[in-house]
Amino acid sequence: MAKKTEPRNVLITRFSALGDVAMTLPVIYGACAENPGATFVMLTRPLPAKMFLCAPPNLKVEAINLADYKGIAGMKRLLAEMVARYDIDTVVDLHDVIRTKLIRFFARMRGIQVSHIDKGRNARKALTRRAKKTVVPLKPMPARYREAFENARIRVCDSFKTLFPSGKADASAFKIPGIPPKNGERWLAIAPFAAHTGKIYPLPLMEKVVDHYASLPGFRIFVFGAGTQEEEQIERLAKGRDNVVSMAKAKAGFAAELALMSNCDTMLAMDSANMHLASLVGLRTVSIWGATHPFTGFYGFRQDPADAVQLDMVCRPCSIFGNKPCLRGDYHCLNGISPHLIISRIDAKLKSANTK
Repeated sequence: MAKKTEPRNVLITRFSALGDVAMTLPVIYGACAENPGATFVMLTRPLPAKMFLCAPPNLKVEAINLADYKGIAGMKRLLAEMVARYDIDTVVDLHDVIRTKLIRFFARMRGIQVSHIDKGRNARKALTRRAKKTVVPLKPMPARYREAFENARIRVCDSFKTLFPSGKADASAFKIPGIPPKNGERWLAIAPFAAHTGKIYPLPLMEKVVDHYASLPGFRIFVFGAGTQEEEQIERLAKGRDNVVSMAKAKAGFAAELALMSNCDTMLAMDSANMHLASLVGLRTVSIWGATHPFTGFYGFRQDPADAVQLDMVCRPCSIFGNKPCLRGDYHCLNGISPHLIISRIDAKLKSANTK
């Protein structure tokens, strides 16, 4: 039988992609702030673990390699290790997949209280099915995360603003070779990549957006990406443009990139992890949506819905994650968005920032 005492040592699980884990952070920090007497342990993969900067004193982040915990026995051993290390009395599952369900099962066997996210899978299917779509906004993922905590009798406050207490990281946090001090420049961050084709604005069109701002005096553009393939594509965007900086080539590290983002004036991103990372540092973001849709519940934390660039098409959204082949075969939802429309949205965001 599950314990009924007040949660004191809470294990939180989310093993998925960077952007998904980023959306948990404001809720987790809010739970930590509201329950200073409790210890929270975030169990996740090594890369997402790096984003938990300026963490509350009662939050521990455990980065684990899932390859070290294979199968049913691996999940049982993983839970046993966490219980031995932190005397866990509550598990909050923010993922609800086979691995985390196994952790919940073994937790119950130990008499540990468990709670898990309701992903609203039926509503997702209704929103993305081919015919007779129910095109209504689904509950945002942070609200679902919050409910999982509240179902475990853990209060969550709305204290989170940005990762950096002062709003912007000090310049010393992103001393990156080749990047001069800001000195009155407008800094534009561009993140042109995503995990799936259905979420990526075509590179030739993105090049026109980059060309526009690179030709303007007083602008510096930082293009974010990672890996050899993305670095090569960024090189194409940056070629011959002294004020375009490849962050993939800079290899500055996660903390430095977040610090740099916090000092940018605005960002252009896909429905991707970088949109969520920008949200964590308070950077207003113009986002491009193709196969997916802000209604799916994955919009950036406290981002303005008016900054979503998208086409009104009867087939949208066709996917929650953008990983399904285009039914039309032409990805018009992305190819049909003009660079001029994107530029006008960015200009409006920059003008709005100037008036504040």
